[in-house]
Amino acid sequence: MTHVTADQVEHVLRQAISPLHSLEVIDDSHLHAGHAGAREGSHLRVRIVSPCMAGLSRVARHRLVYDALRRVIPQGIHALAIEARAPDEA
Repeated sequence: MTHVTADQVEHVLRQAISPLHSLEVIDDSHLHAGHAGAREGSHLRVRIVSPCMAGLSRVARHRLVYDALRRVIPQGIHALAIEARAPDEA
């Protein structure tokens, strides 16, 4: 199975959400070597600060990120941790 890279996820999120403040995508796959899910795709952590997050609940923020990544998740993301904040929360 192919694994989606942090750079691919960053590119998609920049296009879809246009974070004006901060976007960091960290590949934690190496921390899961030997774990069954490691063969199924990447383990990624997203930290994003964007005006799009203002006024949204935590669930709605996560939905926004998942919706943006809906085409790449099946291509090789096994786990995705999300920290999404509005600029005044950063």
